[in-house]
Amino acid sequence: MQIKNQVKVSLQSLSENIGIARLVAATFSAQANFTLSEVEEIKVAISEAVSNAVIHAYEKSDEIVELIFNLYIDKVEYMIIDHGKGIADIVEARKPSYSSDPERMGLGFAFMESFMDELEISSEVGKGTTVRLVKKISNHDIH
Repeated sequence: MQIKNQVKVSLQSLSENIGIARLVAATFSAQANFTLSEVEEIKVAISEAVSNAVIHAYEKSDEIVELIFNLYIDKVEYMIIDHGKGIADIVEARKPSYSSDPERMGLGFAFMESFMDELEISSEVGKGTTVRLVKKISNHDIH
C-alpha cells in the first residue's frame, strides 16, 4: 500500500516532549478527516506510548524516542520507537493495572488498545520497543 504522507520526528526522552508528540500526532491526523473525538483518542494513545518510552525504557536517562507516522488512503499508522531496556513479558505488560513502577496505574496499553483500531508491540530486552498503532479512516476523503 502506497504511503500518501510520512513524518519522522526524534524527541529526547523528556516528559516535556510528550506534549510535542501529541501536537505532531494531532496535526498529522488532521489530514485524515478524523472527528475531533477521534483526534483526542489518538492524542491520548500517542501520549501513553511516548510516556511509556520516557518513563520505562530509559529509566531517567536522556535518550531518543522516534515517531514515524504514515498516512495511507484508508488508515494512519503511528509508530513509537525507543532503544531502551525493552519489555520482558509483553503479554503481562498489556494487562490492565500492570506496571513496572508501583507508583503508576499501568493503563497505558489498555488506553491505546481501546482508542485505536490496532495495537502491536514488539520488544527485545536490552534493545528497545516499537509500539505500532493504527487508526482506520472511515471516510476515505483525505485532505
